[in-house]
Amino acid sequence: MATTTGNAETAEVTAETAGKDGVRRRDFIEIAAVSAAGVGGAVTLIPLLTQMAPSADVLAASTTELDISGLETGQAIKAVFREQPVFVRRLTPAEIEAADAVPLSELRDPAALSDITQVGHEDVLVVMGVCTHLGCVPLGAAEGENKGEYGGYFCPCHGSHYDTAARIRKGPAPTNLVVPEYQFTSDTTILIG
Repeated sequence: MATTTGNAETAEVTAETAGKDGVRRRDFIEIAAVSAAGVGGAVTLIPLLTQMAPSADVLAASTTELDISGLETGQAIKAVFREQPVFVRRLTPAEIEAADAVPLSELRDPAALSDITQVGHEDVLVVMGVCTHLGCVPLGAAEGENKGEYGGYFCPCHGSHYDTAARIRKGPAPTNLVVPEYQFTSDTTILIG
């Protein structure tokens, strides 16, 4: 029995000493183990997180640069942005006048031409070439295509008619053609995206 009592007294003395000195050996080992596990976990996660970053080809496809120096008044071109068609049209003064003459109260999705185009480039219309009804590609961007009843774009699949400002005027499409984010990097170059 004397030995048991001696061991208990030694344990009490060791606990008192650890309290005075601060960290015990066991505490240090626990802190070191948790720190090593944390560093190991971070080192394991870094490759997993970096592999989720977009690759160079994806970043390159995130923007499209268009040269519109050859685009004359009244002409339109088709381009591709993120694997979807984009229509760029240089409006004639008559098309601009016709678009501005329409009262916004008559439009299903009210938008003035000045809301759709950029300041200083009011004659250049940039819209996604995807019908807002079911995602078809409307006609009207190429030479000789049916432009619909309002002289803009026409989706033959379900009969949606858009005016010269790409605003829905007739048919099942609920909204105007979508205007993507774009900016003019020069007077003749557009950066979409």
